[in-house]
Amino acid sequence: MKLYQIKTKQQLPIPVEKAWNFFSNPKNLKEITPKEMNFRIMSGADRSIFSGQIIQYKVSPVLGISTKWVTEITHVKEKEYFVDEQRFGPYSLWHHKHFIKKIDGGIEMEDIVDYKIPFGFIGQIAHFLFVKNKLKQIFKYRENKLIELFGKI
Repeated sequence: MKLYQIKTKQQLPIPVEKAWNFFSNPKNLKEITPKEMNFRIMSGADRSIFSGQIIQYKVSPVLGISTKWVTEITHVKEKEYFVDEQRFGPYSLWHHKHFIKKIDGGIEMEDIVDYKIPFGFIGQIAHFLFVKNKLKQIFKYRENKLIELFGKI
């Protein structure tokens, strides 16, 4: 089993409360996801995140092919972190930790995603050829969009 990880950190000039209110609202995920992914929330986003919350999406991650993605919010510590885990979707494993920390002048947010690609060796080749780069592009888009929305430290 090949397990991959992606880590990102970003500093934003906003208070913890504002960051938490934005990131804990599932509806805001669409705003920070690249348009070409056709991201749509199908259900479960009618309130701020809570442990046990199930959120269903449709997304087109590759070649415009639409797929269903179901995540569960498994852990929440208000204004500090939350964790979402894929229950159904394109990955064999998707475990995404979101951390928010107060720093001078704003917050630092850190994302740590541990994931596994299905299909064994073929999945490893797909990861090398395009999945890894696609994930980097998604997080880079998110970084730029957050700068556009909130500014930069």
